[in-house]
Amino acid sequence: MSEGSRRDEAGFDAIVIGSGLGGLTCAAYLCAAGRRTLVLEAHSVAGGNSQVFRRTVHGRPWEFDVGIHYIGECGPDGMITRILNGVGLAERIVFRPLEPDGYSTLVFPDLRFRVPASWERYRARLVETFPDEAEAIGKTVDLLHRIAQEGRRFQNQETGMGDLGREAPTFLQWGLKPVTELFAAQGLSQRAQAVLLGEQGDYAVRPSKTPAALAAGLTDHYMRGAFYPEGGGQVMAARLIEAIRAYGGEIRLRSAVARIRVEGGRAVGVELAGGEKIDAPIVVSNADLKRTVLELVGAEHFAKATVDRVRSFRMSLPLFATYLGLDIDLHAMGHPNTNYWIWGSYDIESIYEEIEGGKLSSKPLAYVTVASLKDPGNPHLAPSGSTNLQIMTLVPPDYDVWSVEEGPHAARSNRYHRDPGYRQRKHELASQLVDIAECVIPGIREHIEWQESATPVTQERFTHSTGGTSYGIELACDQMGPMRPGPGTEIGGLYLCGASTPSGHGIGGVMRGGVIAASTILETDLMALVRSGEVIGDSKLLPPLREDWDPWRESR
Repeated sequence: MSEGSRRDEAGFDAIVIGSGLGGLTCAAYLCAAGRRTLVLEAHSVAGGNSQVFRRTVHGRPWEFDVGIHYIGECGPDGMITRILNGVGLAERIVFRPLEPDGYSTLVFPDLRFRVPASWERYRARLVETFPDEAEAIGKTVDLLHRIAQEGRRFQNQETGMGDLGREAPTFLQWGLKPVTELFAAQGLSQRAQAVLLGEQGDYAVRPSKTPAALAAGLTDHYMRGAFYPEGGGQVMAARLIEAIRAYGGEIRLRSAVARIRVEGGRAVGVELAGGEKIDAPIVVSNADLKRTVLELVGAEHFAKATVDRVRSFRMSLPLFATYLGLDIDLHAMGHPNTNYWIWGSYDIESIYEEIEGGKLSSKPLAYVTVASLKDPGNPHLAPSGSTNLQIMTLVPPDYDVWSVEEGPHAARSNRYHRDPGYRQRKHELASQLVDIAECVIPGIREHIEWQESATPVTQERFTHSTGGTSYGIELACDQMGPMRPGPGTEIGGLYLCGASTPSGHGIGGVMRGGVIAASTILETDLMALVRSGEVIGDSKLLPPLREDWDPWRESR
């Protein structure tokens, strides 16, 4: 009998801690398979990094995304589409494509490069941009393409470990080596390397520690199109919640878990911050890995080697975000539907050296994305005639950078945001980011109607993530794939999903990880069923579609 079939008729079969997309996906599949599952979320809105927040300014509504900006694998055969289809949701979410001939625009000191959603066009444009390196560029792109293809087959279990040498030789040779070694072997210039890594802020690992498989995989993720969910980022969480409830599960908000209860070496349920105890034979943590092991469970319940390993993991660099409401309509003005990655130097390694050394980058570094261009018909994003814009950058995790002595998780207080030093540092960095964004959208400063910023301390406050990161443990060469903790643990009935598991962070990564966690619990290869197009559960149980459906309200 599988663990997932052990049912407590008086309560829940499983508890999922955290309502990020990994936890919601896991819960949706468990519920669809007949396991009554409870999702517990400390915040007042479900969705984790996929949620939105709303503001009203002078009686005018605005809505800003926390973490969904652009995603791949959303076409008819894409992995995200298939995962949603597996619980009957594929037709309930519409994905809008970004500009296919330049979904992202890379901006360097003397070069702009539009990234097309096609390996063939991508290769041709790179060769055209670097004619003196045409042969080396062509070989490098071909290698990255092969690594991605072979890695995809391996990930889909079409290639077993014993077949790697025969079926995935390029992946075996280069996949877990630093991408800089691959570049050096082809003799690429620093400028060409920087352009090839121009979107690497999506995973925030310095080039010399970036696995070639990660660099190749990120590029491949968008080569069949980059997309944004119609209706905003909250749509994905809200539809998964819809499936959880339809299939017999439950979501509880404002329900912070104080500890995971372990008896006789097995998880038996949780205790909430208010003292309430909830029993279940299965507990899945979608919470921060270090907090799960060291705080929610407790080091005393794990082997010393496990605790030492978890403590040694490096966290990814965190992000600083500035949200802007502009009183002009960039969509009506014909602005291209593209992301901007702005790099003030071709030496990306040196930028990471500064940030990892506890300093803000001395060189311009920003990601600019315009939700109003990606989803112009969404009335919640911005008032008519206005624009919703976001600017982000990588920053150090150190509290002293933000004039904070300890984080809100340890302090159990949110008073940090009133500190004059904290507010001044936020204001200064936000102003710098607006200056940087002026190079791609001139004149925006004079059109700002609303401005708000979030630091790593903000991220820690709302998600309890170690170091305030959105990306989990760093996806570096020594923390890649099998070096990361899988869904099963040494404690019976306790499972993990989320950004720090082998599937990694990002929307596609955590959703796939959620399916894999559910597969482990149910002892069924759900990913194989997902790839075959099978729907788990009875989709007729889903509620009728409504024109007045509001994803933010459905997630509260």
